[in-house]
Amino acid sequence: MTAKGARILIIDDEPPIRRLLKVALAAHGYDLAEATSGQEGLQQAAFLHPDLVILDLGLPDLDGLEVIKRLREWSQVPVIILTVREHEQDKIAALDAGADDYVTKPFSMGELLARMRAALRHAARSEEEPVLSLGGLTVDLARRLVTVEGREVKLTPTEYEILKNLAVNAGRVLTHRQLLRTIWGPEYQDDTHYLRVYIGQLRRKLEPDPTRPRYIITEPGVGYRLVGGE
Repeated sequence: MTAKGARILIIDDEPPIRRLLKVALAAHGYDLAEATSGQEGLQQAAFLHPDLVILDLGLPDLDGLEVIKRLREWSQVPVIILTVREHEQDKIAALDAGADDYVTKPFSMGELLARMRAALRHAARSEEEPVLSLGGLTVDLARRLVTVEGREVKLTPTEYEILKNLAVNAGRVLTHRQLLRTIWGPEYQDDTHYLRVYIGQLRRKLEPDPTRPRYIITEPGVGYRLVGGE
């Protein structure tokens, strides 16, 4: 999915924000639609089938979290939260509810565009794609083979499962709880120390400098994101 022609639905009740987004995103080739409330946003999403939704949490009728939950009952369209709420618990709640990413206001348009491109790439990527490449890091799902700059890296089964989940969701933030539920099961979803230990091990094996990671990026208090190592 490229920017040109991708349809973006903006759900935000602030006219200045909608105007800013419409002008900036149209200049980058996006097709824009807008809604000023949660209910209108859900109706527009059902009617227009957008490629990506930009959603404010503080809507006049429905909380943004409720909009995500209702949307996820029938759609997997990428959702990027754009809101003034900056507390970690707000970010975690939105991501756990099904949002793909979270950007706080005031925001950098460059950062928002980068997050949008990552979400659209993820949506366009086939679930059956056998080889995932991010810069110098390659994960071959069919062969369970991991290489960095062409060098094979030996991982334990748990390390591999963590990396695979991050790679399949490359560019997205995965919360601690999401990773813990997926790898260890729901009874371990609050045991973040397990995750910290394994992320540390992965960084020692994958990163040129584990103290300044290029691939596995920490989103403080929220979770981890796998990026291309630029």
